[in-house]
Amino acid sequence: MLHRADGASIDTAFRKTPFGKADPFAQHREIAWDGPDAMAAGRVSFAGELSVSSFPHLETIVVVTGELTLTEAGAEPLVVAPGWGVVVGRGTEVHIQAQSGTRFVFCTAAGAASPMPGLTPLSPDADFKPSATLPAEVLLGPAPECRSDNVFTDDQAQYLAGTWDSTGYHRIIRPHGKNEFMHLVAGRVKFALSDGGVLTAGAGDALFVPKGTSVGWESTERVAKFYVVQAVHD
Repeated sequence: MLHRADGASIDTAFRKTPFGKADPFAQHREIAWDGPDAMAAGRVSFAGELSVSSFPHLETIVVVTGELTLTEAGAEPLVVAPGWGVVVGRGTEVHIQAQSGTRFVFCTAAGAASPMPGLTPLSPDADFKPSATLPAEVLLGPAPECRSDNVFTDDQAQYLAGTWDSTGYHRIIRPHGKNEFMHLVAGRVKFALSDGGVLTAGAGDALFVPKGTSVGWESTERVAKFYVVQAVHD
Protein backbone atom coordinates (compact mmCIF):
# COMPACT_ATOMS: atom_id res chain seq x y z
CA MET A 1 0.00 0.00 0.00
CA LEU A 2 1.38 3.42 -0.95
CA HIS A 3 -1.39 5.79 0.16
CA ARG A 4 -4.80 5.84 1.85
CA ALA A 5 -7.15 8.58 0.71
CA ASP A 6 -8.64 8.95 4.19
CA GLY A 7 -5.22 9.53 5.73
CA ALA A 8 -5.23 6.23 7.63
CA SER A 9 -1.84 4.85 8.58
CA ILE A 10 -0.38 2.04 6.49
CA ASP A 11 2.00 -0.76 7.42
CA THR A 12 4.27 -0.29 4.40
CA ALA A 13 7.95 0.27 5.17
CA PHE A 14 9.35 3.23 3.20
CA ARG A 15 13.07 3.93 2.70
CA LYS A 16 14.11 7.55 2.27
CA THR A 17 16.50 7.20 -0.63
CA PRO A 18 16.94 8.69 -4.12
CA PHE A 19 16.14 6.90 -7.35
CA GLY A 20 19.57 7.19 -8.91
CA LYS A 21 22.31 9.81 -8.54
CA ALA A 22 20.56 12.54 -10.53
CA ASP A 23 17.10 12.18 -8.92
CA PRO A 24 15.55 15.68 -8.71
CA PHE A 25 13.43 14.56 -5.73
CA ALA A 26 16.39 12.88 -3.98
CA GLN A 27 15.87 14.52 -0.58
CA HIS A 28 12.13 13.85 -0.59
CA ARG A 29 11.70 10.42 -2.16
CA GLU A 30 10.47 7.47 -0.07
CA ILE A 31 10.68 4.11 -1.83
CA ALA A 32 8.38 1.28 -0.78
CA TRP A 33 9.45 -1.22 -3.44
CA ASP A 34 12.23 -1.59 -5.98
CA GLY A 35 13.17 -4.63 -7.96
CA PRO A 36 13.88 -6.16 -11.37
CA ASP A 37 14.26 -4.01 -14.48
CA ALA A 38 15.10 -0.89 -12.42
CA MET A 39 11.56 -0.07 -11.33
CA ALA A 40 10.53 1.54 -8.04
CA ALA A 41 7.32 2.74 -6.38
CA GLY A 42 6.62 4.92 -3.37
CA ARG A 43 5.77 8.48 -2.40
CA VAL A 44 7.22 12.01 -2.34
CA SER A 45 6.33 14.96 -0.11
CA PHE A 46 7.65 18.16 -1.64
CA ALA A 47 7.04 21.91 -1.59
CA GLY A 48 9.02 24.46 -3.57
CA GLU A 49 10.49 24.74 -7.07
CA LEU A 50 12.87 22.69 -9.19
CA SER A 51 14.31 23.27 -12.64
CA VAL A 52 15.42 20.08 -14.37
CA SER A 53 17.36 20.38 -17.64
CA SER A 54 16.91 16.70 -18.51
CA PHE A 55 14.68 14.47 -16.35
CA PRO A 56 16.92 11.46 -15.58
CA HIS A 57 14.37 8.64 -15.65
CA LEU A 58 10.79 7.75 -16.57
CA GLU A 59 8.26 8.58 -13.85
CA THR A 60 4.49 8.41 -13.42
CA ILE A 61 3.22 10.80 -10.75
CA VAL A 62 -0.27 10.89 -9.18
CA VAL A 63 -0.93 13.80 -6.83
CA VAL A 64 -2.80 12.90 -3.63
CA THR A 65 -2.59 16.22 -1.74
CA GLY A 66 -1.64 19.75 -2.75
CA GLU A 67 -0.87 20.69 -6.34
CA LEU A 68 1.99 20.31 -8.81
CA THR A 69 2.61 22.63 -11.75
CA LEU A 70 4.95 21.27 -14.41
CA THR A 71 6.12 23.53 -17.23
CA GLU A 72 7.91 21.88 -20.10
CA ALA A 73 10.27 24.07 -22.10
CA GLY A 74 8.27 25.95 -24.72
CA ALA A 75 4.86 24.72 -23.50
CA GLU A 76 1.98 25.92 -21.34
CA PRO A 77 2.03 24.92 -17.64
CA LEU A 78 0.38 21.62 -16.73
CA VAL A 79 -1.41 21.79 -13.36
CA VAL A 80 -1.79 18.42 -11.64
CA ALA A 81 -4.40 18.47 -8.88
CA PRO A 82 -5.28 15.67 -6.43
CA GLY A 83 -6.61 12.63 -8.24
CA TRP A 84 -4.83 13.52 -11.49
CA GLY A 85 -1.49 12.36 -12.80
CA VAL A 86 1.28 12.83 -15.34
CA VAL A 87 3.95 10.71 -16.99
CA VAL A 88 7.30 12.52 -17.18
CA GLY A 89 9.47 11.12 -19.97
CA ARG A 90 13.22 10.66 -19.75
CA GLY A 91 15.06 13.72 -21.04
CA THR A 92 12.24 16.21 -20.37
CA GLU A 93 13.32 19.79 -19.65
CA VAL A 94 10.83 20.87 -17.01
CA HIS A 95 10.24 23.41 -14.26
CA ILE A 96 8.35 21.96 -11.27
CA GLN A 97 6.43 23.96 -8.67
CA ALA A 98 4.72 22.37 -5.68
CA GLN A 99 2.51 24.22 -3.24
CA SER A 100 2.83 23.60 0.50
CA GLY A 101 1.54 20.20 1.60
CA THR A 102 1.97 18.51 -1.77
CA ARG A 103 2.39 14.73 -1.80
CA PHE A 104 2.38 12.36 -4.75
CA VAL A 105 2.73 8.64 -5.28
CA PHE A 106 5.00 7.45 -8.05
CA CYS A 107 6.16 4.57 -10.22
CA THR A 108 9.57 5.02 -11.88
CA ALA A 109 11.75 3.13 -14.33
CA ALA A 110 15.39 3.66 -15.26
CA GLY A 111 17.40 2.24 -18.12
CA ALA A 112 19.71 3.09 -20.97
CA ALA A 113 16.97 3.45 -23.57
CA SER A 114 16.79 6.56 -25.75
CA PRO A 115 15.19 9.65 -24.13
CA MET A 116 11.43 10.14 -24.62
CA PRO A 117 10.94 13.74 -23.44
CA GLY A 118 7.48 15.10 -22.78
CA LEU A 119 4.62 15.32 -20.28
CA THR A 120 1.63 13.01 -20.71
CA PRO A 121 -1.39 13.79 -18.49
CA LEU A 122 -3.42 11.08 -16.75
CA SER A 123 -7.08 12.06 -16.45
CA PRO A 124 -10.01 10.38 -14.69
CA ASP A 125 -12.05 11.51 -17.73
CA ALA A 126 -10.20 9.13 -20.00
CA ASP A 127 -10.98 8.33 -23.63
CA PHE A 128 -12.02 4.78 -22.80
CA LYS A 129 -12.15 2.12 -25.49
CA PRO A 130 -13.32 -1.51 -25.12
CA SER A 131 -10.52 -3.87 -24.06
CA ALA A 132 -10.14 -7.57 -23.40
CA THR A 133 -11.99 -9.15 -20.50
CA LEU A 134 -10.51 -11.87 -18.27
CA PRO A 135 -10.20 -15.54 -19.25
CA ALA A 136 -13.08 -17.70 -18.03
CA GLU A 137 -10.79 -20.05 -16.09
CA VAL A 138 -9.81 -17.35 -13.57
CA LEU A 139 -13.31 -15.94 -12.99
CA LEU A 140 -15.68 -16.81 -10.15
CA GLY A 141 -18.72 -15.38 -11.88
CA PRO A 142 -19.72 -13.46 -15.02
CA ALA A 143 -17.06 -11.87 -17.21
CA PRO A 144 -16.72 -8.12 -16.74
CA GLU A 145 -16.86 -5.44 -19.40
CA CYS A 146 -13.47 -3.71 -19.48
CA ARG A 147 -12.23 -0.50 -21.09
CA SER A 148 -8.84 1.19 -21.23
CA ASP A 149 -7.04 4.31 -22.41
CA ASN A 150 -3.31 3.62 -22.68
CA VAL A 151 -1.70 7.04 -23.11
CA PHE A 152 2.01 6.24 -22.76
CA THR A 153 4.18 3.36 -23.99
CA ASP A 154 7.94 2.89 -23.73
CA ASP A 155 8.67 -0.35 -25.58
CA GLN A 156 12.30 -0.53 -24.47
CA ALA A 157 11.39 -0.22 -20.79
CA GLN A 158 8.22 -2.30 -21.37
CA TYR A 159 6.41 0.40 -19.41
CA LEU A 160 2.77 1.29 -20.14
CA ALA A 161 0.61 3.87 -18.38
CA GLY A 162 -3.02 4.87 -18.69
CA THR A 163 -6.52 4.53 -17.25
CA TRP A 164 -8.67 1.38 -17.07
CA ASP A 165 -12.16 0.61 -15.85
CA SER A 166 -14.39 -2.42 -15.46
CA THR A 167 -17.77 -3.57 -14.29
CA GLY A 168 -17.75 -5.63 -11.08
CA TYR A 169 -16.24 -9.10 -11.09
CA HIS A 170 -14.72 -11.80 -8.88
CA ARG A 171 -11.41 -13.47 -9.73
CA ILE A 172 -9.42 -16.30 -8.17
CA ILE A 173 -6.15 -15.78 -6.34
CA ARG A 174 -3.35 -16.12 -8.88
CA PRO A 175 0.24 -14.83 -9.37
CA HIS A 176 0.26 -11.33 -10.84
CA GLY A 177 1.74 -11.43 -14.34
CA LYS A 178 3.52 -8.04 -14.30
CA ASN A 179 4.67 -5.31 -11.99
CA GLU A 180 1.67 -3.00 -11.56
CA PHE A 181 1.13 0.37 -9.92
CA MET A 182 -2.53 1.27 -9.31
CA HIS A 183 -4.25 4.44 -8.16
CA LEU A 184 -8.00 3.86 -7.82
CA VAL A 185 -10.07 6.64 -9.36
CA ALA A 186 -13.52 5.15 -8.65
CA GLY A 187 -15.05 2.15 -6.92
CA ARG A 188 -13.84 -0.31 -4.32
CA VAL A 189 -11.89 -3.58 -4.53
CA LYS A 190 -11.23 -6.44 -2.13
CA PHE A 191 -7.83 -7.97 -2.89
CA ALA A 192 -7.70 -11.55 -1.52
CA LEU A 193 -4.23 -12.53 -0.35
CA SER A 194 -2.63 -15.97 -0.34
CA ASP A 195 -2.36 -15.98 3.48
CA GLY A 196 -6.14 -15.66 3.82
CA GLY A 197 -6.10 -11.92 4.43
CA VAL A 198 -8.01 -9.29 2.49
CA LEU A 199 -6.79 -5.82 1.53
CA THR A 200 -9.61 -3.40 0.72
CA ALA A 201 -8.89 -0.33 -1.42
CA GLY A 202 -11.17 2.45 -2.60
CA ALA A 203 -11.12 5.64 -4.64
CA GLY A 204 -8.03 7.72 -3.88
CA ASP A 205 -5.98 4.78 -2.58
CA ALA A 206 -2.74 3.72 -4.27
CA LEU A 207 -0.84 0.43 -4.22
CA PHE A 208 1.86 -1.52 -6.03
CA VAL A 209 1.67 -5.24 -6.88
CA PRO A 210 5.01 -6.83 -7.84
CA LYS A 211 5.07 -9.56 -10.46
CA GLY A 212 4.47 -13.00 -8.92
CA THR A 213 2.43 -11.74 -5.95
CA SER A 214 -0.56 -14.03 -5.46
CA VAL A 215 -3.69 -11.91 -5.27
CA GLY A 216 -7.41 -12.16 -6.07
CA TRP A 217 -9.93 -9.46 -6.97
CA GLU A 218 -13.55 -8.86 -5.94
CA SER A 219 -15.57 -5.78 -6.88
CA THR A 220 -19.33 -5.27 -6.95
CA GLU A 221 -19.37 -1.92 -8.78
CA ARG A 222 -17.53 -0.07 -11.51
CA VAL A 223 -13.84 0.34 -10.69
CA ALA A 224 -11.55 2.77 -12.49
CA LYS A 225 -7.83 3.12 -11.96
CA PHE A 226 -4.70 4.77 -13.27
CA TYR A 227 -2.17 2.06 -13.98
CA VAL A 228 1.46 1.52 -14.79
CA VAL A 229 2.42 -1.98 -15.89
CA GLN A 230 5.84 -3.36 -16.71
CA ALA A 231 6.84 -6.75 -18.03
CA VAL A 232 9.70 -8.29 -16.07
CA HIS A 233 12.29 -10.58 -17.61
CA ASP A 234 12.80 -13.72 -15.50
